[in-house]
Amino acid sequence: MKGLVIHEFGDINSHHVEEFDDPVAGPDDVIIDVHAIGLNFPDTLMLRGKYQMWPDRPFIPGRDAAGIVSSLGANVTTVKIGDRVSCQVLWGAFAEKVKAPETKVFKIPDALDFITAAGMVTTYNTAYVAVYERGNIQHGETVLITGASGGVGMAMVELAKARGAIVIAGVTSKEKGQIAIDHGADHWIDLAVDNLHENVKEQVVNAVGENLCDAVFDVVGGKVFDATMRCLAYRGRMVIVGFATLDISMPKGHHILLKNISIIGAPLDINFKKSIDVIHRGVKTLIKLWEENQIKPAIAKIIPLEQITQAIATIDNRSAEGKIVVSTDALKS
Repeated sequence: MKGLVIHEFGDINSHHVEEFDDPVAGPDDVIIDVHAIGLNFPDTLMLRGKYQMWPDRPFIPGRDAAGIVSSLGANVTTVKIGDRVSCQVLWGAFAEKVKAPETKVFKIPDALDFITAAGMVTTYNTAYVAVYERGNIQHGETVLITGASGGVGMAMVELAKARGAIVIAGVTSKEKGQIAIDHGADHWIDLAVDNLHENVKEQVVNAVGENLCDAVFDVVGGKVFDATMRCLAYRGRMVIVGFATLDISMPKGHHILLKNISIIGAPLDINFKKSIDVIHRGVKTLIKLWEENQIKPAIAKIIPLEQITQAIATIDNRSAEGKIVVSTDALKS
């Protein structure tokens, strides 16, 4: 099969698509003929050797894929050969075939195309864990979401709106603000302004008033984290979803104490190990919301497998405009 092979970690464009051995199913594994692959920010870290896990080399990276089950391990009971599925793995998805543990394979309805399904996996699973499980957003609450024009950010906007929240999108341009509004946000604020410490809170007050926010979902970190935490109301929840800037802030204890703030971590991957029921509950919820047209995954660009490193590089340098999905169907024709 063809796949993006990592021989040694390094510059994103130093890796290439080449022939690699087909995966072989263990007793609890599913082999999927891949039709579509979703690209995500963690992929940029994996290719450069900066992710928290370092697989033995050579290996094929990639988290998200959708396709058709082609073979099964002896212990697998929840899917069968020919089923349409998506999957989320630690690595291995950037190829024509992927091996996934049964617990990380999800059936998808016939109406959900492979491109959309692959584009949803990490982004919407992450958003579900943050908004529904950890943030526990309720109808009528006011939330601020940073990075709201990105994949995870837009998914959180949609899920918060599905819960009946008032949503403020934190973005870095008018154009990105409009993207967030188009996906359901009620207001947008500019995170590219000078003096974030004062100006962000002022923008929030102008948008929703002095009561501020019941929850903030931050994917950025650094100065944005510090500024948006000031936008929390009494007993507000600061939900940490990620650190796109790789700048990990240290919250000030007195601010947490005086406003009775909760700081909540919302990691995705640990749920596969500790709380797999959360993931499967989330996938069922997301499919239902998609069927009800409450979420509308936006795929900005579809590319062939041969262009995958160039596409990942645009995610790394933040020039990507929306969700990118790889189609392998051209290789199968």
